[in-house]
Amino acid sequence: MTDTSLLDDLEWRGLIAHSTDRDALRAALDAGGVRFYVGFDPTAPSLHMGHLVQVLTARRLQDAGHVPYALVGGATGMIGDPRDSGERTLNPAETVAEWVGRVRAQIEPFLSFEGDNAATMVNNLDWTQGLSTIDFLRDVGKHFPVNRMLARDTVKRRLEAGGISYTEFSYVLLQSWDFLNLYRQHGVTLQFGGSDQWGNLTGGAELVRRADGGTVHAFATPLLTRSDGTKYGKTEGGALWLDPDMLSPYAFYQFWLNVEDEKVPELLRVFTFLPHAEIEELDAQTAEKPFLRAGQKALAEHVTTLVHGAEETARIQAASAALFGSGDLHGLDPGTLDAALGEVGGATVPADGPLPGIVDLLVSSGLVSSKGEARRTIGDGGAYLNNERVTDPDHVPGSEDLLGGSWLVLRRGKKKLAGVRVG
Repeated sequence: MTDTSLLDDLEWRGLIAHSTDRDALRAALDAGGVRFYVGFDPTAPSLHMGHLVQVLTARRLQDAGHVPYALVGGATGMIGDPRDSGERTLNPAETVAEWVGRVRAQIEPFLSFEGDNAATMVNNLDWTQGLSTIDFLRDVGKHFPVNRMLARDTVKRRLEAGGISYTEFSYVLLQSWDFLNLYRQHGVTLQFGGSDQWGNLTGGAELVRRADGGTVHAFATPLLTRSDGTKYGKTEGGALWLDPDMLSPYAFYQFWLNVEDEKVPELLRVFTFLPHAEIEELDAQTAEKPFLRAGQKALAEHVTTLVHGAEETARIQAASAALFGSGDLHGLDPGTLDAALGEVGGATVPADGPLPGIVDLLVSSGLVSSKGEARRTIGDGGAYLNNERVTDPDHVPGSEDLLGGSWLVLRRGKKKLAGVRVG
């Protein structure tokens, strides 16, 4: 970041949806060395795209000289923040504890735990599990007017839809207690999170003021949505998970490569550390020559590298190029090939016996709708097996054609692709 202040950069990147007093927040950040925290509830075994916004924002603050406290909610994860509809399923304590470890491991590579502004990882179970109900009600609960809690948007929606349990209703008290505890024990004076957490963020700031007379700050990042207003970060199979066992790095890369043109400027600002000028140049290229997909390519490369590493990104890029005829299919990493062909779809044929002929393969893979269409495609020069044009409609692949011992790659024209798994 050049001469631009941290808050100016966050605003330019669209990362400030709400904040407490903006001038006071700016003064604190400009003074340097702010101790801040951001929390992650382990309500699943992996973080997802929405969490990534917070992780990268924490890194931006640390890069600017501030001191991160990354909180993984071993206590709040036992309850879960209220959803807009329906009660959460409460997970067993053993499951939450396991997920705490997995989430910590996902956060750690993004922050530095050395140096003058080293990050600290904390678990709110450490200061919550020993707190008695009486102490909690006296020291925390007395500072929360029920009428204000009832006015929260999520609570109002749940009440209108049939009700909310006391467990979820009281979640704001637990998260606010985190802020008060970190303020008292570590001098933390800033909390941030997603805009859906704004009520919890301000609840914590208000608790610090009421309980200790302290002045602290908070800001919320915006909810990312698609062009049609639906929540961003979802794939056809579910959330955009960061865990490679829950979503392959290839599918992760393809998500970013295929975002809508109009969302590219926003996502480049939020999810990359590229300089302003470079992002603005990519904005211009996306607007003037969208067919080149320059913005999407930069987005996919940078975000996948951040999450899965440069080597994995290089393997994915090699697979993408090879699958569409611009590289060597035989040299691809088997795991990446499996993930890529699993994403593009196709068919499975049994391994016991001879392979089907090319016409049957084109039909079963879904690239054509009939044998007649398959023959016409071959006759027109538009059928490919492992990137080699097929000219004989009676061609039958052999075992020597199998990639990685189990795959055939079929293509119709330049862009229609399918994989056939043998086995």
